[in-house]
This record gives sequence, C-alpha cells and structure tokens, in this order.
Amino acid sequence: MVSDAADTKGISSTLSVSRGLLYVSFAAIAWGTGGAVAAVLYRSGLGPIAVSFWRFAIGMLVLAIVALVMSSKDKRSAMGEFILERWARIIVIGMGLAIYQTAYFAAVQYSGLAVATIVTLGLGPILMAIGSHLTMGERIGWSGALIIAFAILGLGLLTGGGDVETSSLLGLTFALLSSICYASVTLITRAMGRRDRTDQFNITFFGIIIGTICLLPFALLEGLLPLSGNYLSSFALLSYLGLVPTAVAYILFNTGLASVRATTASVIVLVEPVTAAVIAVLFLGEKLTPLAMFGVIILMASVVVLALAERHSAGFVAKHNG
Repeated sequence: MVSDAADTKGISSTLSVSRGLLYVSFAAIAWGTGGAVAAVLYRSGLGPIAVSFWRFAIGMLVLAIVALVMSSKDKRSAMGEFILERWARIIVIGMGLAIYQTAYFAAVQYSGLAVATIVTLGLGPILMAIGSHLTMGERIGWSGALIIAFAILGLGLLTGGGDVETSSLLGLTFALLSSICYASVTLITRAMGRRDRTDQFNITFFGIIIGTICLLPFALLEGLLPLSGNYLSSFALLSYLGLVPTAVAYILFNTGLASVRATTASVIVLVEPVTAAVIAVLFLGEKLTPLAMFGVIILMASVVVLALAERHSAGFVAKHNG
C-alpha cells in the first residue's frame, strides 16, 4: 500500500511538472512573437514606451474580463485580502514588468529583434541561477551547469551566425536592464507561488495593473497614437500583443513556475529567441548561416535535456519521499 501511494504521488508530481513545462514552453513561444510585432509597430511611429503601455492596458482589460466572468463574491473578497497582504511585492512585480518589457522593446528598436532577444534571454539563466541559489537555496549541480553552459553556447552561435548588424551600446544596455528585471520578477513570483499556488492569476493581474499605471505618464509624453494614421492595423497588432504574449502567456508562465524550478524555467524560455529567429527569417527577410542553425540545434537540445531531467527528478523525489 505504501509503495502504491508513493507511485501515485510520483505520477501526480510528474504530471504536474509536465503541465508546468508545457505552460512555460507555450509562454516562451508567445513571447518570441512579441518583439517582431513591436518591430512592425515602430514603422507606424509608435515608440517602445507606448507599445509597452498599450500591451499592458489591453492585457489588463482581458484579465479583468476573465476575473469578472470567473469570480464570485467570495473570490472577490479573497482578491481584496490578497492585495492587502501582498501589496508591496505586487508593486515591485508591476514595476519590474513595466521596466522589463519597455527596456526589451527599446533594445529591439536600437539593436534589432534578434540581438535584443538573444542578449536579454541569454543572460537570464546566469542571473536566475545566481538569484535562485542565493534566495531559495536551489542547487544547480554540475549537470545543470553544463546544460546551461551549452544553452549559452547555442545562443552565442546563434548571435554570431545571424545576419544582424552590430548592436549599439545603448541597445545592449537596455537588453541588460531588461534581463535583470526579468530575472528579479521571475524569482519573486516563484517565491510567492511556492507559498500559495492559487494566487498566480492575481499576481499577474495586479502586477500588470501596476505596470500600466507606471507606464501611462511616460507613454503620454512619448505619444500614444501612431503617426502614420494606420490605426486599424496598429490596433490589431496591439490587441494581439495584449492578448497572447501578455494575458495568456503570463498566466501560463506564472502557473508553470509553481511546479517547475526557476533555473529550469529560465532555460526553457530560451525557446523565445529561437522563435524570434524563425520569425525574422520567414517574415522579416533575415538570414541564418549554418553556424547559427547549429546554435539553434544546441539550444533546443539543451532545453529538451533539462526538461526531461526535471521530470525525472520530480518523479523520483516524490516517490522516495512518499
């Protein structure tokens, strides 16, 4: 009986991790399309702050509708308690999201889609590994460090082999700032998810509300409307940006963090620069050399190996602790 219970617990834990990996992977793919959409929106005269504001505002509206449809009186009361108990962390998360997204879009503007995405996400595993070790005591181990090293190597080959221009120092600075804020928000969200797995929607929802409020005055100064006057296509692109890479992706990513280690999640989201590279080749006219394609293969192999190791580790630990 004890063995059966342990086996059941191990299977349940493995399924939970599998769902978490799927959620994080989908979020990474969705995010990979965001930079390309922003690059197209820049042609209409919108700047990075305005694009970030509209992304957050539309995402906030979608999440508000979801909350209204799915919530009851008791849930709305619990939501109020959630805000009061965690308001300081929610403000930090919201500000971090606003800076992370705006800095990333600025990096895309100054350094191009490929370089901005690769640099931002390439620094993620390093910052995440250091942060999770210092704040959560997560051990990486030699195998994890080796896998991360191969992932970084893949990113380097992808960068060096891509048909991209030399990045500006300003663009790289924005990419660094974006990566630091991304890692910080992920670690804070991960820590909150460990204590209360049912609050992931609220974390995302109120974080985006705070981010929208923070971005509004700066977006007004930059200009909220496209200069080209092509409002219909701009609205369609902004709606996609607010719905898929924001509302849907952040819910799935934060939910996945409740069952996936922060370091593992940070490597899986490296699928984002691969997605961005594919979009650049197919739709933006960029080319990838054989060296860059080799980098993509190494990067994807690292993600698959780390994901399989995460599933095996979760099932093993749950079975032997049962």
